[in-house]
Amino acid sequence: MHPTRRAAPLILALALALAACLPLAAQATPAPLDTARLTALESAIASEEIKQVSSVLMMVDGEVVYERYFNGAGQETLHDVRSASKSVTALLVGAAIGDGHLPGVQARVYDYFPAFTAQHRIDPRLRATTLDDLLTMSSLWECDDQNPFSAGNEERMYVTEAWLDFALSLPVKGFAPWMTRPEASPHGRAHAYCTANSFVLGAVLERATGMPLAAYAAQALERPLGIDGSHWNRSPEGIGMGGGGTRYRSRDLARLGQLVLDGGAWQGRQLIPADYVRAMVSEQARTDDGSAYGYQWWGLTLPVDGRETTVWAMSGNGGNYVFVLPEKKLVAVITSSAYNRSFAHPQSRRIFTGFLLPALR
Repeated sequence: MHPTRRAAPLILALALALAACLPLAAQATPAPLDTARLTALESAIASEEIKQVSSVLMMVDGEVVYERYFNGAGQETLHDVRSASKSVTALLVGAAIGDGHLPGVQARVYDYFPAFTAQHRIDPRLRATTLDDLLTMSSLWECDDQNPFSAGNEERMYVTEAWLDFALSLPVKGFAPWMTRPEASPHGRAHAYCTANSFVLGAVLERATGMPLAAYAAQALERPLGIDGSHWNRSPEGIGMGGGGTRYRSRDLARLGQLVLDGGAWQGRQLIPADYVRAMVSEQARTDDGSAYGYQWWGLTLPVDGRETTVWAMSGNGGNYVFVLPEKKLVAVITSSAYNRSFAHPQSRRIFTGFLLPALR
């Protein structure tokens, strides 16, 4: 056989390997990596010191520099990122403001549901609820997913047949003596994590755009980003679930992170207003554990280069994360199916701070 023919399979294999590492945007010189740290990560996953991780992807300056799949997952796997979906819903609110479907974050929520307001007496304090209140998890609904006794706990919503009526009918929150009232809270907002807030945001988007949430996501966000496959859940009455369970491929999650890193722009097109993105990843409220909270994005305090740094992230049950770190032009995606396991979030944060960041030279 001719030498060049013998070399052809090897050339093809090399080409395929290189294709897997192609950037999501323009091709660039790969960032130098400390492969020892990445080998250590893979060994920890193989030995199950790190459990139930399905993918780890790192992108620097718009280019994928590390991408691995584990536990049966692959490039085409649609990962259930649970509450990281809330961050996508926040992006869609920004897109709807940018294209004129929504007037801004001060739009009043109940105004989008006239049939409901015509049939129910609503406390004036709740009638004043804005998109801003829902985006920052600081509405006055008595709703706290961390409190099993809360009237608005998400598990109570899931067993009803009309999620929207459930959310819009929630009572006004009371503040026990040990709770911090809004006026005494950072930014004047008493934060309480409430999936009903995010679900209603999705319902508002459907009313404002006249489209199912999944269809608007495809039009305003996914197709422009080159995302051609996703899955959105719906409530029993058919409303798109903006609060959880959305499924994306790892590279598509990286695209969402890159969009935020680039201030809402993608390949020269402004998909989301830059000022909205800045507000989304700026502290708008403070959580119980002291983390910053923007518009359905978490500002986590993590060690970066030996100093405590606020890293903005999409975060979902099971240890699913999309980290965005502008100072390093970095997006990192970690998907995991360790749902409801106490080790899930610390483990994924360890992957980011203990392996990925140290691998960057």
